Amino acid sequence: GLALLLFFRHNEAYTWTNPTCCVHNIIVGKLWIEQYGNMEITNHKTGDKCVLNFKPCGLFGKELHKVEGYIQDKSKKKLCALYGKWTECLYSVDPATFDAFKKNDKKNTEEKKHSKQVSLLVSASEESDEMPMPDSESVCVIPGSVLLWRIAPRPPNSAQMYNFTSFAMVLNEIDKDMESVIPKTDCRLRPDIRAMENGEIDLASEEKKRLEEKQRAARKNRSRSEEDWRTRWFHQGPNPHNGAQDWLYSGSYWDRNYSNLPDIY
Repeated sequence: GLALLLFFRHNEAYTWTNPTCCVHNIIVGKLWIEQYGNMEITNHKTGDKCVLNFKPCGLFGKELHKVEGYIQDKSKKKLCALYGKWTECLYSVDPATFDAFKKNDKKNTEEKKHSKQVSLLVSASEESDEMPMPDSESVCVIPGSVLLWRIAPRPPNSAQMYNFTSFAMVLNEIDKDMESVIPKTDCRLRPDIRAMENGEIDLASEEKKRLEEKQRAARKNRSRSEEDWRTRWFHQGPNPHNGAQDWLYSGSYWDRNYSNLPDIY
């Protein structure tokens, strides 16, 4: 899978792989997202590794959004267990406590299965692709657990802002002071996005079409002059930690020397 790289000020470098992301009902119905599969996070300084399993939804949605796994050292000794839901919260607990809880939970689940009638099962072909309702109990907190993260509540105007979180809302925010220190190619200056955020949908559509035509013309002109397109602040090369092909920082962005930038908007 795709490996991503992150550096921390403690001179630690992390790479991680993403689980599979499945978007349901893109064409018809209520859109919802499911993450499933394994995610592996490696600390290349210490050799510690976190292996997380994102649970598939299943027929009745019992495992919807659930994630669990372990952090282990380079000798594969489990240091702690992690569990929760990627849409709600994440907890840490001693691995022995977690394993005992899982064993007991599995035993209880199997007993419930035997007591249920087979007629309750519905064939997957008859089921719609509606998002299953999550468990009412949500995340069952194991005694001795430490809360690592909990999702912040959505802002009151989230419904009017494409259901964005507060963080997502400010990603494209811009003010006059900021405009003087960012390059003119910064995506926050894209006129079609600015128009869309201001609710001017027709203008946003027109601007998007204009930008696409401008990009095609620029590409055509480059091919005529045999000029190669070069990315300015990143280049492709081997990741120094795992050898995978990656985008590596070329430097100079923070010098704020933004001369000779192409006119892309």
